[in-house]
Amino acid sequence: MLEQHLYVNATFHTQWAGVPRATALWTRGERILAVGSPEELRAHLTGPVETVDLGGATVIPGLTDAHIHTANYAREISALDLRGTTSLPEALARIRAHAATLPDGAWIFGGRWDFNAWDVPVQPDRAALDSATGSHPAALPSVDGHTVWANSAALAAVGIDARTPDPVGGEIVRGPDGEPTGILRESAHAPLAEIMHGGAAGDLHSQLDRAQHRLLAVGLTGVHDFDGDECRAAYASLRAEGKLRLRVHKSIPATSLERAIDAGWATGDGDAWLRTGPVKLFSDGALGSHSSHMGHPFPGEDGNTGIEVTPYLELLALVRRAAGAGIAVATHAIGDRANQLVLDAYQDLLRHPLDAAPGRPGSSLPTHRPLRHRIEHAQHLRPEDVQRVAGLGVVPSMQPTHCTTDIPLASTLLADRQLASYAWRSLIDAGAWPAFGSDAPVELPHPLHGIHAAVTRQRHDGEPAGGWQPGERITVAEAIAGFTTGAARASGEEALKGRLRPGMLADFTALAADPHAVDPRDLRELPVTATAVGGTLRYRNDS
Repeated sequence: MLEQHLYVNATFHTQWAGVPRATALWTRGERILAVGSPEELRAHLTGPVETVDLGGATVIPGLTDAHIHTANYAREISALDLRGTTSLPEALARIRAHAATLPDGAWIFGGRWDFNAWDVPVQPDRAALDSATGSHPAALPSVDGHTVWANSAALAAVGIDARTPDPVGGEIVRGPDGEPTGILRESAHAPLAEIMHGGAAGDLHSQLDRAQHRLLAVGLTGVHDFDGDECRAAYASLRAEGKLRLRVHKSIPATSLERAIDAGWATGDGDAWLRTGPVKLFSDGALGSHSSHMGHPFPGEDGNTGIEVTPYLELLALVRRAAGAGIAVATHAIGDRANQLVLDAYQDLLRHPLDAAPGRPGSSLPTHRPLRHRIEHAQHLRPEDVQRVAGLGVVPSMQPTHCTTDIPLASTLLADRQLASYAWRSLIDAGAWPAFGSDAPVELPHPLHGIHAAVTRQRHDGEPAGGWQPGERITVAEAIAGFTTGAARASGEEALKGRLRPGMLADFTALAADPHAVDPRDLRELPVTATAVGGTLRYRNDS
């Protein structure tokens, strides 16, 4: 017999027009049977039902992080952390201290350094890193993950030297003598990524198992993961062992597209716990690495308009290849030129449609469901492209805390440019459906931080007063929707997730206060008191 629960002593914001607010919720198994008042629901209870007191919480539909790298996040929990360093010497001191805790020869991973925030904002080199790492090879991603700072031992391990050519979509930064400086941009760090994502980084299965608790504790009931095949395998193992406590919409790396097609995978395959998502493509790099593909050069960098990681004709071919196999496409695009090209590729697909992809055995989605293509980040758009996002039905998958973190950077690098940056208000008004996430471990995977950023466009310290470009602020309800209905729509699961209504999955997040009623400045640190996935409390904090 399926377990039944009656959740009471809470205010439920259902996001369902039929019963927008309720004071009780009745579940059977993983589904919601009814919402209403305790008296109404108790009149219809049948069989044994456990009553759960939520302690006066405010409950919203379960929050989904629509763009996260859970494998990287899990690995970096115990890795070197260079966030917040304000100078190269401070970063090197942290590296030395971390290296001292490792066995001889062990790799140093982690990083997340940001040279833009250092007192001397110049990218570091391998000589400096060599001075702090001793016998350890080191590969340290920048805060945005688009640049890797490598020492001499790491470069030697993958055979990168003065004779190594730059790959398509990447750059091996070199000194005047032609020797690599240790800075690898975009696709140039792919050889090191294989090591960073392999056995040298530890047992991913156990790391993800532990990381689930942290994600549940911040109110997440699901994730759209954008890490690699090893992450999919670890999640499949957790699912088989009955240890998966979060719902996972798992993307396909571009390098695995042909293998996925040969295996017959399609977007929507799987079940409500582990489902195949879109293929992840890259159009450009990142603003902080000065590799986002822009319509005009970066200030003081004549000729540098960023990096076109995937040339347009190749991007167009990949989009058509994936869509023809029933696989949705999610393309990373940050710069205005990158976003323009991605929209061009999606528009070309609409103008020259492919035959509908057949249904796949094992998929619980309709056999001819239209694919929802996505732009991951969609940070800086030409104003005329805002309407194109909505008109083409493209999902803008965005991370609100990127905006607040990037305020100094965007204000400097993009000053006086006519761009719609982090344009949540404009996109919603145009008719688009944003899906919100964190891009952790680039940012912290806390959805309340994202809701605060979307509503205020302010950093955690309340600056700038009134918010950065405040015309793009959105309401609390719209911000929550980005993590609920918007995320569900992005994955084609709006019939299952995003609202608290009968028949849908019993996933919810309980908060200590009503996010619609608190001062917007307090949204960021609003405590999560409980998180339920599939009708069962997976996290509870009664302190």
